[in-house]
Amino acid sequence: MPKQIRCINKQPRNNPHERILNIGGIEGGVRWKRTQPQAIADIEADPQSYFCTDRAGNSVWVVVATHNGNKYIKTENDDSSQNNLLSLPECP
Repeated sequence: MPKQIRCINKQPRNNPHERILNIGGIEGGVRWKRTQPQAIADIEADPQSYFCTDRAGNSVWVVVATHNGNKYIKTENDDSSQNNLLSLPECP
């Protein structure tokens, strides 16, 4: 079952491909958190592991991308120029 990403932890870097440390959410009233490498492995095993919502409330799948040989997570392209994941609040 896909999990909704509701928050992230990021490191202070200018490169958006290297910013996300963790993703997190709440499922069944229980908080969960995964590192970016764990999320990448989850998505590679099941492409519909995670989603988030854009500003309009539409669900957007989270996918694995590669930049300069480094894997990272991002949302599928949508109609927004805003980065859906980086705009989420910080996880506790």
